[in-house]
Amino acid sequence: MNDQTDKKDFIAAPAPNEKVIAPEKPPRARVSDAPLPDDETGQESAGAKLERKRDYLDGFLAKKPEDTPAGEPGGEIHQAVIDALKDIYDPEIPVNIYDLGLIYNVEVSSDADVVVTMTLTTPHCPVAESMPQDIEMRVMGLPGVRNAEVIVTWDPPWDPTKMSDEARLELGML
Repeated sequence: MNDQTDKKDFIAAPAPNEKVIAPEKPPRARVSDAPLPDDETGQESAGAKLERKRDYLDGFLAKKPEDTPAGEPGGEIHQAVIDALKDIYDPEIPVNIYDLGLIYNVEVSSDADVVVTMTLTTPHCPVAESMPQDIEMRVMGLPGVRNAEVIVTWDPPWDPTKMSDEARLELGML
């Protein structure tokens, strides 16, 4: 016969009077079949367990996102902007403006134009006029950034719930 006619796209069910021979089932896994732990008590030693977890976490945490565009969250430019914002501190509160929750959004266009949307703690903040300009200058000085713009918004208004846990801890609010 021809090789083409021997191949079937289906499997026919056996006739009712045919005896069906089922394949042998694989053995079930049993706890007693597991390899013995490191020590005599039957437990994995704490050191071995920690080393196993550390190996997994080191590889997982060291892996960088694959092909993340520079302007996307986790990308090179986006992360550089956030790092620069974390270096700017509120003059009245000893916490950086990013952790304080004053930065609402960071957008990086495909042309490396950065738009930072932010607010201030109050409209009467003493640095209301100078801080946005300082942020623009700091961001424009970053490698790869073509232009920077800071948009100050009052909606939604800032409140302490916008602060990160690190900022709350620093200010003794946790």
